[in-house]
Amino acid sequence: MEKQNLDWGSLGFGYVKTDKRYVANFKNGAWDNGALIDDATVTISECAGVLQYAQTCFEGLKAYTTEQGKIVTFRPDLNAERLATSCEGLEMPVLPKEMFLEAVKQVVKANASWVPPYGSGATLYLRPYMFGSSSVIGVKPAEEYQFRLFGTPVGPYFKGGAKPITVRISDRDRAAPHGTGNIKAGLNYAMSLHNIQDAHKEGYAENIYLDPETHTYIEETGGANILFVSKDGKKLITPKSDSILPSITRRSLVDVAKNYLNMEVEERRINKNELKDFSECGLCGTAAVISPIGKIVDHGTEICIPSGMEKFGPVLQKLYDTLTGIQMGRIEAPEGWIMEIC
Repeated sequence: MEKQNLDWGSLGFGYVKTDKRYVANFKNGAWDNGALIDDATVTISECAGVLQYAQTCFEGLKAYTTEQGKIVTFRPDLNAERLATSCEGLEMPVLPKEMFLEAVKQVVKANASWVPPYGSGATLYLRPYMFGSSSVIGVKPAEEYQFRLFGTPVGPYFKGGAKPITVRISDRDRAAPHGTGNIKAGLNYAMSLHNIQDAHKEGYAENIYLDPETHTYIEETGGANILFVSKDGKKLITPKSDSILPSITRRSLVDVAKNYLNMEVEERRINKNELKDFSECGLCGTAAVISPIGKIVDHGTEICIPSGMEKFGPVLQKLYDTLTGIQMGRIEAPEGWIMEIC
């Protein structure tokens, strides 16, 4: 199969239209069979539920070319399960897991020429999403829904490698107490847009949000979970909260820490006063895998992470190298983590 004539190494992290996308519709209480289509446009009523009351959720995953030349995806079953949880939280119909996985397979196969080659640093980013498509004026769930999945080739999230970033502790809340912070609802990200733009204006790469009830415990950023490494480098610590989105990357890194690096792992509430006690800190998610943090600013007080502002700390580097090695086929994966497409 001949690849697209692209400068793979120069790709940014943005949208590029590819050949096919998958569409399925929910109507009269049931999903249709779904199909690949050419048209990248979405046509809906001006009164659609998604436009009136933000009834939408999404996922993000990637397709890779492995060292062996195979095209694979990483743990898509967990994306299907998390999408189901999001749908339940927004009173949307759950897309069957088998249908989700079939959509992933069809989109990747149909756009195989857009999957970047091994060693390019690029991947095919997959965006599954669902929204209320029928007209709604009263505040209630829509009656009809559309599920779509497209792929777009993207370059590495950080050109030239990941450099440690500076983040700030935010006064604003990412999620309401007992609200929707634990699901991947579009409205959660809309609520963070003003705050992230303000952070950028002030010279920060991201906001760290505290728990919305007491503003005492570390939660996550606008789009990523957080990892900490103990001073002796032997323990990985991650925040635990009902209002944190359960990151698939974080869950995978926890397994890697335990089973590949023989580290102890703690998932617990982390008081912001503990920040000075950690040797390394990073954000984790699908786009960048791990983004190292070099400095945290808490209302004018600078907390400098001992790993510094020049490069990854040694533990997070090992975690990053091991997980990306699994994804790219250089390291044997745990059973069920890799779905081979073609």
